[in-house]
Amino acid sequence: MSAATHRLANIAARRAAGEKSGIASVCSAHPLVIEATLRHGVARHADVLIEATCNQVNHEGGYTGMTPAGFRSFVEAHAHKAGFPVDRLILGGDHLGPNPWKHMAAAAAMKNAAAMIDAYASAGFTKMHLDTSMACADDPAVLADETIAARAADLAATAEAAVERAGGEKPVYVIGTEVPVPGGALETLEHLHVTAPGDASRTVEIHARAFSRAGLEAAFGRAIGVVVQPGVEFGNTEIVPYAPAKATELVAVLDRMPQFVFEAHSTDYQPAGALNALVRDGFAILKVGPWLTFALREALYGLSHIADILAPDPSRESLPAAMERIMLASPHNWQQYYPGTPEKQRVQRHFSFSDRIRYYWPTPEAQRPIRTLLDVLSDKDIPRPLISQFLGQLDAEVAAGGVKPLAHELLIGSISRVLDIYADATRQ
Repeated sequence: MSAATHRLANIAARRAAGEKSGIASVCSAHPLVIEATLRHGVARHADVLIEATCNQVNHEGGYTGMTPAGFRSFVEAHAHKAGFPVDRLILGGDHLGPNPWKHMAAAAAMKNAAAMIDAYASAGFTKMHLDTSMACADDPAVLADETIAARAADLAATAEAAVERAGGEKPVYVIGTEVPVPGGALETLEHLHVTAPGDASRTVEIHARAFSRAGLEAAFGRAIGVVVQPGVEFGNTEIVPYAPAKATELVAVLDRMPQFVFEAHSTDYQPAGALNALVRDGFAILKVGPWLTFALREALYGLSHIADILAPDPSRESLPAAMERIMLASPHNWQQYYPGTPEKQRVQRHFSFSDRIRYYWPTPEAQRPIRTLLDVLSDKDIPRPLISQFLGQLDAEVAAGGVKPLAHELLIGSISRVLDIYADATRQ
């Protein structure tokens, strides 16, 4: 086991010993987010955990066009460029299960899920979030916990065999049946509930039995986390912050499960104090993704306004205008997620916390105006008053010399501000 994976594997023991121990899990495939994350790791002398989701990256390419081996090469290339030591890098797979193929019958969907996790394990990913909680085409609407656990054990068996064949590191696992919707809630957040303590205990017990029946006791011994709902979520315009008093009974369960910490999904946009409280209470793995690309979009739009002032050109389409045109021409990534009037949808397309604009940044149509914008600003020193006006969140950092007033560095700085909040909460 690499030193970084070993430290992750011992995260529960470190917490039990009284150490405030946690780690942010960066769930993004955007090159600027990856660059910022690795540069941040260098500055903090910290381990970095980067996770790819089943929809982003899989054996068929996912929506990024990358296989797990390709994603690993992509991240490691950025690590070498940033001077980040790869022995401090942990690569994970998020929501590994049949979700991309749930429109198929269960047997076919699970066959694809097995091929995917084989590819992840063979490529050296050492943190596996097993998520088989979704119903497939011929399943009942709600799966029994025993079915979910049995399918998770099947995928773990595939991963173990792949590592045995490839000769890599044995992975650590995260289990759990209360998995929030990736990318934020689709409905109003009036009835958000905290996982019942008994449900958390039962999840572990059922998975332990399923792994044992499959002869995977050693693999289950490397399970480190359980996904639960601590009572945090975000939607298009709403954020529900962590309320420790509501999770007291759930947190107490960890005293009876010394092998585990909790993994908290949808922690994006949580206040710094809430993230600190989550780690203190044992939610030691904090997933973050949309907040990072939201911060990137804020900086890109700010730079677009700055370019219009520093280099006015009526023939040049602004970046917000270009993105509006692109999203209207291809609405499948936002239309079903942004209800309401056309005006409300227009606002959400650009500014929603769920940040579904992130699906458009990698497209050639979006890359062209971004390249134009960065070419216009090039290596120009951007005046402080314009940074204050359009990128005010970075003004103090620029004034202190922590961020150079250059377009690329301002993009990295905007993402790094979010990473700083997580690093402070997890003491990385």
